[in-house]
Amino acid sequence: MVLNIVLIIVGVALVLWGADRMTDGAVAIAQRLNIPPIVIGLTIVAMGTSMPEFCVSLVSALKGTADLAIGNVVGSNIMNVLLIVGITAMVSPMVISKSTVKKDIPWAVVAALLLGYFCFDNLLSRFEALVLFVLFLAFICYTLWSAKKGKVTENEEVKKKHTPLMAIGLVLLGLVCLILGSNIFVDAATKVAASLGVSEAVIGLTIVAGGTSLPELATSVVAARKGQSAIAIGNVIGSNVFNILMIVGITGLICPLKMPNITIIDLSLMVLSIILLWFFTYTKYKVERWEGAFLFIILIGYMWWLIASAV
Repeated sequence: MVLNIVLIIVGVALVLWGADRMTDGAVAIAQRLNIPPIVIGLTIVAMGTSMPEFCVSLVSALKGTADLAIGNVVGSNIMNVLLIVGITAMVSPMVISKSTVKKDIPWAVVAALLLGYFCFDNLLSRFEALVLFVLFLAFICYTLWSAKKGKVTENEEVKKKHTPLMAIGLVLLGLVCLILGSNIFVDAATKVAASLGVSEAVIGLTIVAGGTSLPELATSVVAARKGQSAIAIGNVIGSNVFNILMIVGITGLICPLKMPNITIIDLSLMVLSIILLWFFTYTKYKVERWEGAFLFIILIGYMWWLIASAV
């Protein structure tokens, strides 16, 4: 138990350090290539920070623990909004571009609605997984096309302080630390939870989801504190879309998923959380501190309900 607690601390430290390196590198790449930071957040950073979820969900599905695989994605998406946006906004109010609110967040809303609908019968077929994966390809194409056509614009200024090679190196180093740190955290935390007799679904929705969301949390908080709101919110939205369309899509194509212990409450909160974020930002393009606190309070209530139900 003591060793696992030490490993949890080591994992968190690696994730935080890796997030700092990745943010610096991603911003430098965006500035050097004249790519809007929001696009970097929606693609490179989001994909990189979604790798822990992908690895956990794929391995879980192949081992026949679909509850853990889907619980990881559903829980991670809930935490992305309620925990990450909540805490990040409390640290520093998040300014969000009009294009993100009008074009990018709707992708996350549609993805959540589709996953909730497909999983309503506690079964995700290969055809439904294919639909999700095709939408993932469409999202990537749309994001890159919008950037190329100049439809995504940001006003944030970034100083050139890294060479291209250094920037790429920072992103790769950050990714390695994020994934390694997350894996250490998840392994240790899962052992602690399992020793307490907690079910796979609850482990996936809480411990594993929290652990695999650490990269998004660390990256978003660090980015927001450095004034890179586009990276912060783009990372969250992009990660939510990647988690559902890419991770569940690929995992479901490889192995149809049965998840008897994922409840309608879990799926509903995943959908409602992203809709609530959209509502907060639709007119003023900003998440205030009190709104971040409100999101975080909802998460606390959900965690309490999960723990109470598991007892």
